[in-house]
Amino acid sequence: LTDLDLHRPYVDNITFPNPNGRGGTMRRVPEVIDVWFDSGAMPVAQWGYPAHNGEMFEEQFPADYICEAVDQTRGWFYTLHAISSMVFEQVSFKNVICLGHILDAKGEKMSKSKGNVIDPYEVFNAHGADAFRWYLFTSGPPGEPRRFSVDLVGEVISRFWLTLWNTYSFFINYANLDGWTPNSPQPPVAERDLLDQFVLSELHLLVKNVTEAFDRYDVPGATRPVEQFVDMLSNWYVRLSRRRFWKSGSDADKQGAYATLYECLVTVSKLIAPTMPFLADALYRNLVVEVDPKAPMSVHLALFPESNPALINETLIREMRLVEKLVSLGRAARESVRMGVRQPLADARFAVREARESGVIDRFADLIKSELNVKAVGSLNNASDVVNYKLNPLQSLLGKKLRADFPKVQKWMRDDAPQSDKRRWAEALLTGANAVVELDGQRYELLPEEVQVTREAAEGYAVADDGGYLAALDTRLTPDLVDEGLAREVVRRVQSLRKDADFKIEDRIVVKYQAGDRLKQAITRFAAYISAETLADALEEGEVNGDQGYTHAVYQPDPNGDPKKDTSINGETLALSVKRT
Repeated sequence: LTDLDLHRPYVDNITFPNPNGRGGTMRRVPEVIDVWFDSGAMPVAQWGYPAHNGEMFEEQFPADYICEAVDQTRGWFYTLHAISSMVFEQVSFKNVICLGHILDAKGEKMSKSKGNVIDPYEVFNAHGADAFRWYLFTSGPPGEPRRFSVDLVGEVISRFWLTLWNTYSFFINYANLDGWTPNSPQPPVAERDLLDQFVLSELHLLVKNVTEAFDRYDVPGATRPVEQFVDMLSNWYVRLSRRRFWKSGSDADKQGAYATLYECLVTVSKLIAPTMPFLADALYRNLVVEVDPKAPMSVHLALFPESNPALINETLIREMRLVEKLVSLGRAARESVRMGVRQPLADARFAVREARESGVIDRFADLIKSELNVKAVGSLNNASDVVNYKLNPLQSLLGKKLRADFPKVQKWMRDDAPQSDKRRWAEALLTGANAVVELDGQRYELLPEEVQVTREAAEGYAVADDGGYLAALDTRLTPDLVDEGLAREVVRRVQSLRKDADFKIEDRIVVKYQAGDRLKQAITRFAAYISAETLADALEEGEVNGDQGYTHAVYQPDPNGDPKKDTSINGETLALSVKRT
């Protein structure tokens, strides 16, 4: 029997068949309450209150929060408050998350008639329920409508899920190799490497921020920062710490790296437990339950992590973020001249906005050198040493102001003035001051918005700048630098061949090679470096083939000249074969 049947005024009696063969009659009563009343009465009806469960009702009412779509504002949300106000003179719930509608990939409302409805089980089967949840949590504030497609959920896998899982896999591989467990010695945080102290500062700041976001029912605020942290953990901390895990022995530095990464992974598993429950439990069970029989058997039975304010070093976080920015600028400078990071360079210098920031460059010099593959780093006191300035007075703004004098002023500033004058004017304009130009006995004062200022690298330098920060890399190559760059390319090819041969990370190998004179010179000079990086017990020149257990490959130019298929090293052919010792 439908609501429509009951509300038709001309229906007083409805006769219907009885399963036993006897007919029956339902009589309509004239008093029909709002159909939403039963939903609004849910807080009391679920407990049978006031006849039953008085204590339970008092503990649970009013509810901490309620969550439904926007179309419930006139239905359930309103009726709950209306009945509660009349009966108890108070609200029915303290917080509400009101969800916007889900749209298709084109931003149109999903509709069966349009055929743009997505079966959620297709998404579950393709990417899993965790990725589905995470996309909905991170794609925007809950109250806003959001686009949805299988592909958008798939991006969660590549952007976040795989990044976290690969970081976990990296830790597990090396921890098992070294026999490290949470019961192994753990140096005090204050005695660990600055990278460890930095990432733990970020971790405990993350715990603080995510906890506060959950308390505010701020869904993106409780999820997006976790994604950013995991990206930093993988692409900054782990990448910079790899050699600490790779090295032989088990000193305090290595123990500190293991302890730090372990704490980060366990804490992240707890932070994502409410939002990515399956992945969180898999990580937690493998990292904690497998090594601690006294631990809760599931992450969902463990306590939520608590932030330790003593481990949050705001100064270190600020300094390391500056280092990340400078390294990013250094990489951008390399890309501007298409010079890969495997080619060592002599020097990188940086211009910063504040004098105190120069000290950060000195303190983290080794890290910056390693990341940018340069031999030296330092501060740049005068950017004009590595850049040339171009100035272009804008006719749209200065034409009416200078009138007939505009063409000669424009030509002078753009083409004919000495570079020293251009630097002086440019530096003034870039700091917001006016540029004073004297020409043919006339004095012209130009405002910053009236002149376009651009910077280009001086000869022998690659430059990138952003927001008042500048990185300048010396791109002039000596024969020694060229040879080292070639050696690094050889290392990459050997590592690739190790992977193709399915060697374990700890396997020692023998390497045979054939190369031209130039490449052979580099291999000979840097044989010790190549052997150490690839775990090669022998690096021999000789015939390369697949005999006697060797895996071999030839890296050479593409015969058709296709650069995408060119595997050579600067145009030189290299043949390699590897086998386990």
